[in-house]
Amino acid sequence: MALLAAAAARRLPRILRLLKPHHFTTASSSPFFGESESSAPVWEQQSPVRTPPDVQFAAWVTRLRPGFSACDLADAINSEQDPDLALALFRWAALRPGFRHAPASYLAALNAAASGKRPVAAENLIQDVLAGACPPDLQLFNACLRFCCDRRSLFPIAFDMFNKMRALPASAACRPNVETYTLLLSTVVRRVRRPPASLVYLHAVRSLSRQMKASGVVPDTYLLNLIIKAYGRCLEIDDALKVFREMPLYGCEPNEFTYGYIVKAMFQKGRTEKGLEYLKEMREKEFVPSGGVYMSAVAALALEWRFEESREVLLDMLDCKRMPDMITYRTLLEELCRATRTEDAFELLEELKERKRVALDQRMYSELLGGLHWISQPQQNSLPRRDRGSDERDSGD
Repeated sequence: MALLAAAAARRLPRILRLLKPHHFTTASSSPFFGESESSAPVWEQQSPVRTPPDVQFAAWVTRLRPGFSACDLADAINSEQDPDLALALFRWAALRPGFRHAPASYLAALNAAASGKRPVAAENLIQDVLAGACPPDLQLFNACLRFCCDRRSLFPIAFDMFNKMRALPASAACRPNVETYTLLLSTVVRRVRRPPASLVYLHAVRSLSRQMKASGVVPDTYLLNLIIKAYGRCLEIDDALKVFREMPLYGCEPNEFTYGYIVKAMFQKGRTEKGLEYLKEMREKEFVPSGGVYMSAVAALALEWRFEESREVLLDMLDCKRMPDMITYRTLLEELCRATRTEDAFELLEELKERKRVALDQRMYSELLGGLHWISQPQQNSLPRRDRGSDERDSGD
């Protein structure tokens, strides 16, 4: 009876609100509940968090039998598609005498808030978990880390959660595992771009790598690739090669991403010979590099006037259906002209145009052809008009 009375009391204001026109009223509408005909149009501001219907909430309360456990509540929250109703059940259960939330119910509520796009509710749940509102659980901690790592403003909370996991005793079975380090390193590596600004995040990568080794966590190939990627972006070739050589110790085999990060970093660093060796080793294992790796190799070899090798890499790139950009084509062709091999540059351009697979389009061909004609002109014809006129006046004097 008390439950029915409370439900009726909550429905009464709701019925009165439904009787009143919320969304839009005009001057031609009839007066209602004392409103004047000349009242201004009114729009009701929608709230991002919606109050669940009382009928559905009462149905769920009735379905949960007296003495329900945290696992029963977690099943009810997981089976509910409405995130607001699921969070209302979670809050209602916390007020029940003698009931205490378990990690399963917190995990279900966090998943409901994250999937239902309720970031404020999810952040409150994470703060409760961080404060120790429920017993420690590895799956729950990793779920909190995943939510924090996906949002830039919550990244410091992710490291607070990580430090809490490290401080727990080994008997709690909540120490960081492979998933924990993968989540943190993925977030850090996304911020690593170019040195020297990325050196700040590189320190975090080194620190996480040392802690992972000290705790005895055995990484997988994806995790090691993240570390190699961070070192490669910062052009720390020796550190990247060190992790590359340690991969067999963990039972991991390098893949196309592993070789791609190392090869691209070597060509960008200027270690062209070693980069070409790893590129050939990569192709011998039938790994296909990405377009960025191919373009770095073509440009680096062309700038060192190793044209035959650069041409071979370019043709191999086209055979693998990787499309170079305009800068890559121009670098190779213009360096051929600067090396007084203009005829070879025009022949290569015509060969690229006549290819059946990944051929040049007409716009790109016209731009490259015009650039070759301009750069192959004699030096005196390419001077500005003012400089030529000044030279004539000087010679007349």
